[in-house]
Amino acid sequence: MKKDEPRQYLGEPRGEGGEAAEERMEDWYHNGVTEFEEGEVVRGRVVHVGSSEVLVDVGYKSEGAIPIEEFHRHGTLPKVGEEIEVYLEAKEDSEGLIVLSKDKADKIKVWDAITQAYEKGAPVEGRVVEVVKGGLAVDVGVKAFLPGSQVDLRPVKNLAAMVGQTIRSKVIKLNRRRGNVVLSRRSVLEEEREEKKKHTLQVLAEGMALTGTVKNITDYGAFIDLGGIDGLLHVTDMSWGRVGHPSEIFQVGDHVEVVVLHFDRETGRVSLGYKQKSSDPWERVEKTYAAGTKTRGKVVSLTNYGAFIELEPGVEGLVHVSEMSWTRRVRHPSKLVNVGDEVEVIVLDVNRAAKRISLGMKQVEPDPWATIEERYRPGARAIGRVRNLTDFGAFVELEPGVDGLLHISDMSWTRNVGHPSEILKKGQELETQILNLDRENKRISLGLKQVQPDPWTTVAQRYPMGSRVTGKIVRLTDFGAFVELEPGVDGLLHISQMSSRPIGRPDELVSVGDELTLLVIRVDANERRIGLSLKELAHAIEPPKETEERGGGRRGRRGGKHRDDYEDDDEE
Repeated sequence: MKKDEPRQYLGEPRGEGGEAAEERMEDWYHNGVTEFEEGEVVRGRVVHVGSSEVLVDVGYKSEGAIPIEEFHRHGTLPKVGEEIEVYLEAKEDSEGLIVLSKDKADKIKVWDAITQAYEKGAPVEGRVVEVVKGGLAVDVGVKAFLPGSQVDLRPVKNLAAMVGQTIRSKVIKLNRRRGNVVLSRRSVLEEEREEKKKHTLQVLAEGMALTGTVKNITDYGAFIDLGGIDGLLHVTDMSWGRVGHPSEIFQVGDHVEVVVLHFDRETGRVSLGYKQKSSDPWERVEKTYAAGTKTRGKVVSLTNYGAFIELEPGVEGLVHVSEMSWTRRVRHPSKLVNVGDEVEVIVLDVNRAAKRISLGMKQVEPDPWATIEERYRPGARAIGRVRNLTDFGAFVELEPGVDGLLHISDMSWTRNVGHPSEILKKGQELETQILNLDRENKRISLGLKQVQPDPWTTVAQRYPMGSRVTGKIVRLTDFGAFVELEPGVDGLLHISQMSSRPIGRPDELVSVGDELTLLVIRVDANERRIGLSLKELAHAIEPPKETEERGGGRRGRRGGKHRDDYEDDDEE
């Protein structure tokens, strides 16, 4: 509708509409008609907001109508009297109104801004809308493409995490005719980093504290972004205590306050410290952990010679294997403690200069050997449990931490024990006798046979000299045969006592297992020896012969023991 023709605006009362039209016509006549070209973006004033369209006066002889949907897409409706920019598509339509578009005006405005930013190298702001092949789609007024290589200073593994973020990027490629826009966020970040680096280099100084961001973590430390420049926080400068790996303390992206330890302006290298924010705990260790102090700590490491105990972060002490138990001979610390265990210890010695603390675990408990003589006296009997068997005997636990040695020679009066396992089992409970006690060397000697009567104490009564006995040959030697008279009591039948005629070897007359009746010719209970004779028994049974022979026999018997009767007695 032309401006010089009265019209009724939609939704306006008839009388009011006529007056408004007259006022506008009067303004038009006073101001004149502006000349426009189709395809231009012009400014106009909203004169009416209806249910389906918005009328805009751009100073032409007629108003222009814009579909209400174009405003809904932007989320807000204009108000009457508000000035907006619109695109003039045509000067008149079939109804005589000019054809306007808000969408096209906005797009042209956006393209103009993008073009201007491209030409000046200025950044544009946009919102990441989705992940596309090779990168991201960013809404900067029009849909633009951000390649994956241009997203950040370092490769981004998870592009989807950036969807919804508002970012600043530079336009690196532009084709307005095709509607193609390529962005680079990396360029903006590089410029920002350079600006930060200049500022950081100006203010950076050794000893200053500043906050940075953990950029990367390695086995030997962490790289901290201080603002355009990276510094190395070595693992040894992370904590006064033990650090296995930097990831135990820091994660990528953490904001951390650090201290500049060293700065080389020529190379740009910066060494950082984290533990230096607090004082070295070893400076007060002599007061905190004086010798004799009882405290608790955590086992952090085991070696062949002991266990390292963390008393507090940065302060560790060593419990040597010799200081772990009063009673047990600890071959390896793992027999008593494991990494992570909480233990109670006594401080034995402190060397602040060498940063060493000697600790003891056994000192927490009283030494059972200090009063051992009150509980175990030689000659007394004690009940214990077989804890371990060795080739030379058995260790018997009398009480927790107190073991005694039962030697193989003290296990039986009668048996020649080859190995303790022949008569004992691990875990077996038995009664023993205390033979000897050495408190200083922490040794107790035990006897098992001593709790039983010694059969040799009455052997002289049971086997008197001149008596006849019966036994079985159990062993042959070069000098004779051993005859078992009863379990644990053997006698020696020497080769010279086997026959009146000369014999080269014992097996010429006897064999193992033979049962013989013999004559007892010697008894020595102290040396546990019994001498036997087959020859003398035969003489005693044979009738008397010629006087000279009898005299010779008597002289032989009066002569006493044959010089070879008991040679090699140690073989018994």
